[in-house]
Amino acid sequence: MLFLLGAGSKQQKPARKVENLDRVRELFNSGRFPVVTTQKLDDDRKIGKVLGLVACRGFDSEDAFYGMAARAVKQGAQAIIGYQENIAFHPDGSKYFTCYGTAVQFEGSQTSGAPVSGGRQNAHQALSARA
Repeated sequence: MLFLLGAGSKQQKPARKVENLDRVRELFNSGRFPVVTTQKLDDDRKIGKVLGLVACRGFDSEDAFYGMAARAVKQGAQAIIGYQENIAFHPDGSKYFTCYGTAVQFEGSQTSGAPVSGGRQNAHQALSARA
């Protein structure tokens, strides 16, 4: 009878494949795609266009983070501002991560989506703290 009610071990859904996930990891880790928790960047670059909210959820924090960044890059973003994350704890002990922020382009940039060089920002510390 337990089988019919869905009791037992929870099976995780397979993660959706994001085509440019490796590219996004390289962009972020090299500092060319800043992700910050603040509403502006620390350097002299100004936000030229707000592309909108990007979000991703998953059972793994890195998949959720890089999935969010990949969606922003796909829209042509050069950075994410206002980055936040949430973790939902389920009674069975599993965790569900949600990462979100605002995708932006810099002033004077083309809409090709090619990121400009820049230093790592607060998100590197946030990513390290999540582990």
